Amino acid sequence: MRIALIGYGEVGRILAEDLRAGGASVVAFDLKFGGAAGAALRSHAQQHGVQLADSHATAVRDAELVISAVTASQAVAVARTCGPSIAPRGFFLDLNSASPGAKIEAADIVNAAGGRYVEGAVMTSVPPHRIKVPLLLGGPDAAALEPMLNGLGFAARVHSAELGVASATKMCRSVMIKGLEAMVIEAFATARHYGVEDAVLASLKETFPGIDWEKQGAYLFQRVIEHGRRRSEEVREVAVTVREAGLEPWSAAGTAERQAWMADLADAGVFGSRAEPDFARSSDWRTEADRMLAHLGKANKK
Repeated sequence: MRIALIGYGEVGRILAEDLRAGGASVVAFDLKFGGAAGAALRSHAQQHGVQLADSHATAVRDAELVISAVTASQAVAVARTCGPSIAPRGFFLDLNSASPGAKIEAADIVNAAGGRYVEGAVMTSVPPHRIKVPLLLGGPDAAALEPMLNGLGFAARVHSAELGVASATKMCRSVMIKGLEAMVIEAFATARHYGVEDAVLASLKETFPGIDWEKQGAYLFQRVIEHGRRRSEEVREVAVTVREAGLEPWSAAGTAERQAWMADLADAGVFGSRAEPDFARSSDWRTEADRMLAHLGKANKK
């Protein structure tokens, strides 16, 4: 089976590794192949036997399955770019965290070009589960794609034959999950500033005894520092989803700003260099909070 991966970020690379390990033929395209990060991406592809394409069109041509795993803001754009070159009746699996409206728009583009669009809602973090991450499928062609995906090693199940339902499920979950990330960073860092973090964590443990707040804090700081840019784009799509329901997305909008703010700090080197192996890998969230607070203190003195 020939599979085209559009997007070779963290998710794309994990899927490439697992699909290749299962014997699938994988061709990939990412706009970053030619940029500063291109050498590392190309090296990874070569190591795992992934073919590199020089364009969206080259990648998807003759592919039985196209998997779109880009940033949320590019979901419709990728469908528009790939649509004219997709193989007749070829499947287009959209894994991007986009709003139901964006998924329906992307589906119209792909289906009009002769492909078969299926939305995929990834329901938790990919790295621990890899290709087995829980995946909800949606759309009229979801049932036809499900056995193919599971034969490749995915843990996919049809959620709805109606487009947008799977995405709405993920987006509503993200209001909570991504919002918790933003709240933990804001609450923990502020508590650290005032020297009351131990008292705050003790109170949280009393209220929510089933959560290890020390461990959870370190994990959430790591994920946002490393992936805040992608998360902020996703939560902006979450805000669109909330707005499509007729509500003002105050929580989602604030979460997106906090995630983007953390990404800006990470890009500025506040938490170290992304090239360093220990980047965003501290087992104690206080280390990262102290770096952030020190940076803010310096900035405020200017």
